[in-house]
Amino acid sequence: MKKKTMLELHRIDAEQYSQTAKLPITIVLDNVRSEMNVGSVFRTADAFLIERICLCGITAVPPKPEIHKTALGAEDTVPWSHYPTALAAIDDLRQQGYRICSIEQVHGSVSLEQFQPQPDEKLAIILGNEVKGVAQEAVDASDCCIEIPQYGTKHSLNIANTAAIVIWQLFVKMKFQVLPLKGE
Repeated sequence: MKKKTMLELHRIDAEQYSQTAKLPITIVLDNVRSEMNVGSVFRTADAFLIERICLCGITAVPPKPEIHKTALGAEDTVPWSHYPTALAAIDDLRQQGYRICSIEQVHGSVSLEQFQPQPDEKLAIILGNEVKGVAQEAVDASDCCIEIPQYGTKHSLNIANTAAIVIWQLFVKMKFQVLPLKGE
């Protein structure tokens, strides 16, 4: 097998990206400390056509060199906004008809494997601080909590890895239809 060249990947430009339909998911980053994690979430959101990101509390906002280092320009294509707290973002998103889902290990959580979004449902997915996770008040304000099953000695994942797993699973489950790539 031969790796595809940049030309063969048929990447769209920022203008085309802005005109492309997006998955009805908003990612909420609750006090994420690492700018590189923030950049990585932007890059994953771009890859799977997530509609926007809400950066809350101490979460860094673009432009920042460390965000750009991992986002590779996705911070310019994925719309974002900043909120003073995750609760402020939750209130705003709830008024817009979003189902609020924290990614957290709690009693009564739903396994990501079992979580099934409803057709045409808008989801707000909250990812938390690298040490403390999603703030308890944001968990309390959520409609549900989704947990990624883990079986090793560590029962936590890096936030960027968590975002990638959750976004991919939702992309697949929501059966989002993207246009086939040219030549496929």
